Amino acid sequence: MSEVQEQDRAAGGGPARPTMRDALVEAAFELFSERGFEQTTIDDIVSLAGVGRRSFFRYFPSKEAVVFPDHDGCLADMTAFLAAADPAGDPVEQVCDAARLVLRMYAGNPAFSVGRYRLTKQVPTLRTHELSVVWRYERTLAGHLRTRYAARSDGALRADVIAAAVVAAHNYALRSWLRSGGEGDVGAAVDEALKLVVDTWGGGAEGGSGAASQDDEVVVMVARRGTPMWRVVQGVEAALEG
Repeated sequence: MSEVQEQDRAAGGGPARPTMRDALVEAAFELFSERGFEQTTIDDIVSLAGVGRRSFFRYFPSKEAVVFPDHDGCLADMTAFLAAADPAGDPVEQVCDAARLVLRMYAGNPAFSVGRYRLTKQVPTLRTHELSVVWRYERTLAGHLRTRYAARSDGALRADVIAAAVVAAHNYALRSWLRSGGEGDVGAAVDEALKLVVDTWGGGAEGGSGAASQDDEVVVMVARRGTPMWRVVQGVEAALEG
């Protein structure tokens, strides 16, 4: 039980009632499991949830969005976290800590996260939607880094590369955990992956040599100029998983 639910129980004498938003998500995933994503309509979802179509669109702009109900809130938390970060702190460690907010969201409900991962793997439109969500996280991380590296001649490049590295490292560990069915210590796995980013790029706004030890395995990604960053991240993840 979450802290919020415990507070609600103490105040109201019972468990917190699910919100209309929660009811829509629950109904949607129940139908996706029974019929498949493509065969389920928004009318089916609102009928099972016992609400009207207008209520659905009050919370979700599309059927795809109901599969990712928690990302807008997590992105807002990430933005607020970075805005409050210590200006004297290591910006690489800060964006890694921000990425851990996403991990916390996934790890907070393993069954839902694993089910969503499996559904997304089966439906190309959901994979496309997920990539757009990842892109928003990456842009938020890069924005923080660009501000911190504004005095460097390579500040924008460094910010974008580090943001992409954080996303790739985080998602490598997270997706390994999701593929396993949610088994194992995902927090430790993500910590290990992000440590590689900090060790390579960390050290403050002026630090980060990027030097690798002789024992490190180096992955080189070649892309055409103008290639979207999400495709670069996808290529790095594929190389790491290989």
